Amino acid sequence: MPAPTRREFAAVAAASACAAAAAEPPAPPPARPFLTPAAEFRDVSRGNPVPHTLRGPALEAARLTPETWRLELTADPTVEEPHTKQPAAIAKPLTIAAGTALDLPMLLNLGKSHQVHFLKAMQCLNIDTPLGQGLWTGVPLREVLKLAGRMNNVRRVFFYGFHNNDPKQRFQSSVDYTHAMETPPGELPAFLAYRLNGEPIPLERGGPVRMVVPWSYGFKSIKWLQQIVVTNIPRNTDTYAEGNNDPEAYLKSAAFSDRVPEKLPADRPLTFRGVVMCGPSGVRRVEFWVRPVTADSPPLADDSPELLRAPWAECQLDPQPDWGAVMPAGVRPQEVLGFDRTTGRPREWPLRYSSAPFTATVHGLAAGRYEFRARTVDLNGFAQPEPRPLQKTGKNGIQVRRFEVG
Repeated sequence: MPAPTRREFAAVAAASACAAAAAEPPAPPPARPFLTPAAEFRDVSRGNPVPHTLRGPALEAARLTPETWRLELTADPTVEEPHTKQPAAIAKPLTIAAGTALDLPMLLNLGKSHQVHFLKAMQCLNIDTPLGQGLWTGVPLREVLKLAGRMNNVRRVFFYGFHNNDPKQRFQSSVDYTHAMETPPGELPAFLAYRLNGEPIPLERGGPVRMVVPWSYGFKSIKWLQQIVVTNIPRNTDTYAEGNNDPEAYLKSAAFSDRVPEKLPADRPLTFRGVVMCGPSGVRRVEFWVRPVTADSPPLADDSPELLRAPWAECQLDPQPDWGAVMPAGVRPQEVLGFDRTTGRPREWPLRYSSAPFTATVHGLAAGRYEFRARTVDLNGFAQPEPRPLQKTGKNGIQVRRFEVG
């Protein structure tokens, strides 16, 4: 038998290498950073022009530089019979005209005695995936409200940011007076944030100062904050209510799966990843189900009886990170809201109103078409999308990822 030529030898070697690679377990998916770098948050900013596109004198005129930023705090004079008979009143309004508006050095000075840190994942109520997660640092809203002195006839606190001096572009949100002023033990305050991941908040992320409302969706965490108005009007007139959205919606516990290739190999374990968002009722576990389908299989509704009968299996939550390494310089884990002051670890995992990665590994799938689903089960035993399945109260439908094995 003649010796193989150099070309034949190379072909055999390449085939052997391919076979060896196919037999090896797949490389683990790259780990996602626990804190999203500021530049990598998904941007859903509003405005014409979008405020973070302003430059130079236009940016200074908009009071969106650290040196020019000012916050006004005033009372709404509106009276609406029969529910409002007297307008709101405050003893010491903070206004630019009077030279009493709050500037950034004053806010930072307030932070020396009242600063808070919190890990929050931002999510739009109508977008089915988190936009990014960061460590937000700032001063509770109640401490800023106290600067106005004695208040009377206040039932809600409205706030809005720069809107190109066009009332039609104003985007405002609010919290009720109770949520603004009182935080029960273990709960979280609304706060005026000036740092993200230990650095000044970039303009694109809503800096120099933005509101952060930990328990709600992004529409409450107003960017480019410049106005706070206390009012005696009891009804919610948030801009987001105009779109048939629930303006008081809390974040929902939900699993969001990463996209997968259309075709996956049949000779190795398959790994699926995603992130879980933790709402007020927490997360007991994350589950997955792989359903065999055909090319023309109809979709399943989230309340389909088939989902109730399905053999859901448990996903693996990623282990908690090294908190000392994750936290920005100068921030100890013990200082972060929701963390134990002694151990420096979260009092619950996943941490409420934050996100955490999960993994599902599937073995032995034969050639064919499949659907992958993941869902949360909260601490009350409700499986996603329950107990609040209406999607205008927060996008938490069970995501479906179709793929083919072969």
